[in-house]
Amino acid sequence: MTFTLPAPLDAAEDRALPDGSGLTAFAGHAADRLRRTDAALYDLLNRETARQNSTLMMVAASSVADPSVLACGGSPLGNLTAEGYPGARYHGGCQVADEIERLAVQRACTAFGAQDAIVQPHSGSSANLAVLTALLAPGDTLLGLDLDCGGHLTHGSPASVSGRYYDAKGYRLTRDGLLDYDQIRELALDHRPKLIVAGASAYPRTIDFARFREIADEANAYLLADISHIAGLVAAGLHPSPIDHAHVTTTSTYKQLYGPRGGLILLGRDARRAGPERGTLASTMRRAVFPFTQGTPDLASVAAKARALHHVAGAGFAELAERLAEGARAIAERLTERGLRLVTGGTDTHMVLLDLRGTGLTGDVAEEALESCGVIVNRNRVPGDTTPVRTTAGLRLGSNTLAARGMDRAAAAECADLVADVLDALRAGSGTLPEAVRRAARARVAELCARHPLPGYLA
Repeated sequence: MTFTLPAPLDAAEDRALPDGSGLTAFAGHAADRLRRTDAALYDLLNRETARQNSTLMMVAASSVADPSVLACGGSPLGNLTAEGYPGARYHGGCQVADEIERLAVQRACTAFGAQDAIVQPHSGSSANLAVLTALLAPGDTLLGLDLDCGGHLTHGSPASVSGRYYDAKGYRLTRDGLLDYDQIRELALDHRPKLIVAGASAYPRTIDFARFREIADEANAYLLADISHIAGLVAAGLHPSPIDHAHVTTTSTYKQLYGPRGGLILLGRDARRAGPERGTLASTMRRAVFPFTQGTPDLASVAAKARALHHVAGAGFAELAERLAEGARAIAERLTERGLRLVTGGTDTHMVLLDLRGTGLTGDVAEEALESCGVIVNRNRVPGDTTPVRTTAGLRLGSNTLAARGMDRAAAAECADLVADVLDALRAGSGTLPEAVRRAARARVAELCARHPLPGYLA
């Protein structure tokens, strides 16, 4: 499989595009130039495109961006140096870039019902760290979900700057793997954190952001909602929104928003309240990104975010979000029927978390076996996990990319059967997968991918 290219625009290797030829001609010229001048890299990119087309991506932290999003990310906007914000840049030549960033901000606010948005963060982690550095001083207390209970590195893990620069306290889950709001309140009143994080990277159930705000107000703390994993469900109205409950909301843009690698900071009813030092909370967040934690923004990425957010605010996105939620439920139901144990017993989101304890398998072994069959998942710790972080006792599965392929409940259940069949064979083989099982699974993956191709990706 290769990229589809137009005929070369000119035989001369270094001839520039004619004036006014436009983005479409530029994209074809750029790909052709890469083919002619760097065959090794061109071949690697072709191989990766083929791999994505021919495997079932079930990583909960992934999705697939529309080619139009990728076109924005590879546009000449990447040439710009544009420190600052629209109308207040530190470099000339930013008139078009200003319009693009304003468009991205407007689309982010429309998609989430926000009053303000900062679209420059390079990632969800960058967005989180900008918020922390703006609202906390080194040594201030932070309360977030423990990493082994499904929290994120930037929520106070000692492996992250968030757990080293701040006095990080963790809240945990109940025996059933659910958030315990009474425990969170007790910890908040005991430790009096300056900021509480509501959000997770491996929690498959609905989060009560209104309850979190009640706790934050009682403890006189800021509330940061990290919705990186559930942003699409929030935008589609399939999960309660934190926008007007949290003081600040962050998200990445490449998971459920089907956009580029990047992040957003969103503000609701607290946008115009006074910030901790000067100005409003919104202006504080803007300064926290630039100049405090980032320099020149990636305007090509900002354009790609604008394109993805246009889709999120469109009529068809709700159908996509419903499909991913239904697909996750179908996966959870089928895996349960097959005798596998799920953290919390099911899902309210796109995510299914498998607990492999008692099966004789570990997450790393299961992940590698599934990948050899063309099914891509990721090993993940589960509550109470005592295995090393690179081993884990669980698997995290997600339905974002399956939904983008157009898979309904029946197709998602087929994917779950594939996972269960491989794990059953792996257990029977004491951690070794028979080659016959691998070949059969690969054939089923190929058939599913052919029946549900990635939209807009040419085979």
